[in-house]
Amino acid sequence: MAGPLDDARVEILGPHHDRSLFASGAEPLDRYFRTQAGQEARKNIAAPFVLILADGSIGGYYTLSATSVKLTELPANVARRLPRYPLVPAVLLGRLAVDRKHQGKGYGRFLLADALGRAVRSEIASFAVVVDAKDEAARRFYERESFLSFPDQPMKLFRPMADISPLFK
Repeated sequence: MAGPLDDARVEILGPHHDRSLFASGAEPLDRYFRTQAGQEARKNIAAPFVLILADGSIGGYYTLSATSVKLTELPANVARRLPRYPLVPAVLLGRLAVDRKHQGKGYGRFLLADALGRAVRSEIASFAVVVDAKDEAARRFYERESFLSFPDQPMKLFRPMADISPLFK
């Protein structure tokens, strides 16, 4: 039996993608996608990726960029296993949104898996994927996907690459 993601694909955002109708229900995410995502891609600030559905419409998007984490921000049990550099390299999953017409169908998990896979396959070293949850529902979503909260910042979460890598072997 065919599922809704069988003919879906994720690709880098390009000028041919019509972002005007995208509506996730979160105005800051929608405004960013419509007005800033292309600019940030051209300036190499963020790499936006779009979920293209079988009918050619955009079902969702996410962005990836480089970031760093202060070693002192990490849980002590994690930090003690890392080199004593003040900053540790990471990948920032800056935004992730699914069009409201397609919410509840697993597209968010699909996009997250694609983002994690890209981060793992990168040739640039990174300790973890980091996210800043926009609200409690987003925080719970990432926690269900094995992300851990920073001790003093419960809305900022991370998942170590050592945890992610085995998922893609």
